[in-house]
Amino acid sequence: MTQSPAHRRIIHVDMDAFFASVEQRDDPALRGRPLAVGDVGRRGVVAAASYEARRFGVRSAMPSVTALRKCPDLVFVPPRFDVYRAVSAQIHDVFSRFTPLIQPLSLDEAYLDVTHPLQPYPSATAIAQDIRARIRAETGLTASAGISYNKFLAKLASDYRKPDGQFVITPRMGADFVATLPVERFHGIGPATAARMHALGIRTGLDLRQQPLSRLLRHFGKAADFYYGIARGIDERPVEVNRPRRSIGAERTFEVDIHDWTAAQDVIMDLSTRVWNRCAARSLTGITVTIKVKYNDFRQIVRGRTALEPVRDATDLADRALGLLASCFPPPRGIRLLGVTVSGLRAGDVLAAPRQLALFG
Repeated sequence: MTQSPAHRRIIHVDMDAFFASVEQRDDPALRGRPLAVGDVGRRGVVAAASYEARRFGVRSAMPSVTALRKCPDLVFVPPRFDVYRAVSAQIHDVFSRFTPLIQPLSLDEAYLDVTHPLQPYPSATAIAQDIRARIRAETGLTASAGISYNKFLAKLASDYRKPDGQFVITPRMGADFVATLPVERFHGIGPATAARMHALGIRTGLDLRQQPLSRLLRHFGKAADFYYGIARGIDERPVEVNRPRRSIGAERTFEVDIHDWTAAQDVIMDLSTRVWNRCAARSLTGITVTIKVKYNDFRQIVRGRTALEPVRDATDLADRALGLLASCFPPPRGIRLLGVTVSGLRAGDVLAAPRQLALFG
């Protein structure tokens, strides 16, 4: 039975400080202490921060040196992604007991459409409470949940009572709830877009709602319809089960800046092998190859090229990536990060195990 968007029941479940909480669960000595998951090295980056660390202003993606400056007592632990993936599988197993309509966003969050749950429940609120209780009982971790009639509002709601809480935005509340929020709080509006909106005098959801669609189209192109809708509490996007992956990539940050071509070439070859391994594991290839170069002043450039023929193997991927990188050499300053990504993905006809990359002259 098809439901109108206003009658859908969507839950957004978001684990609380997931990586850090797993580490504190597994090592009692870390509980109650400001904790960062990541590399403490000079070029390290915080992958996740405990709530104790967040009180000092420590955030994910923050350079480790900055985090330590904000919180000198910060404890760093290396990430254990195999453990996080295993716990994530437990969490998704809990989700599957309530609905088959699950859209994972990452290891620690997902949308669930519970309009027609697998078991009878009096409300989506009751379902969210039960999900959070089962996650806690089976993993020892806490989750927060947002409940609403669309994905946009459900995600906003899950942030509203963090950690270990939940919040409901009903159809009657939706438009007014959005009106009071600054646009930078909206999922789908990043810092650059928020700055453009500010320059146009758009600072809140109400400001956004007062813009004619024609003006939004002029300034934001194809995203205008989405912005026009969410300003009114409208988001008709479905929960996408098995949403196709858009890209596969890998990157590396260096302890010491790279300046010469040989060192950069070695890194690109290694990254290409890693990316191709991931493609092959999913029986995927792609037609677009992109590289990212971040300099030691944090300025970054991205170069990409789309070909008629999809990437054949790791050697082919490295060839294409190095062709893009060549235009960046000699670099104007030291390179602190390199990345390789394949996009325009499609099923591969023949995806043999990656062969050893040839040496480049």
